[in-house]
Amino acid sequence: MPLRGVIGIVIGTVAGLAALPVVYYLTEAGARALRTAYTSFAPGPAGLGLLAAAAVLAALLRGLSRSAALACGAPLAAVGVLFALRLDLAVELAGRLPRLLAPTGEPPGALAGATGLYALLGLALAASAALPVRPSGRLDSLRRLSRRSATASRAGGRSREPTRTERG
Repeated sequence: MPLRGVIGIVIGTVAGLAALPVVYYLTEAGARALRTAYTSFAPGPAGLGLLAAAAVLAALLRGLSRSAALACGAPLAAVGVLFALRLDLAVELAGRLPRLLAPTGEPPGALAGATGLYALLGLALAASAALPVRPSGRLDSLRRLSRRSATASRAGGRSREPTRTERG
């Protein structure tokens, strides 16, 4: 259930900012695993799994609230744009980040940034925060059905909607 109100916005923003390093490093680890698989001409299920984990985390953020998606997506998109426009500056700034993986000679985030993964994921998150929330048709019909059955159980077993003549 999405968070609402001012408290929901604050909680969503904090959750999005807390998830930012996780998404950043998951995306980088996935990109490195795919590059390793590519250079060794072998399958890369680890890279696919890591990128899928980053995508799932992004989907969970969007499900939490728009502010969570925006708080995580906007900085990722900015990093992606920085890598696209000023690669030298972006690599220098990425070199100042802590290394969570084994050193490979390149700063953390350089591969995912240079390949556009940060821009793609960040822009997708930011765009999803801008889209209006529409419940799907299936969810609406399930909600109506559950309301009908709850009403029917309270009304003594009547499970259909009353007709116009019955309503009066």
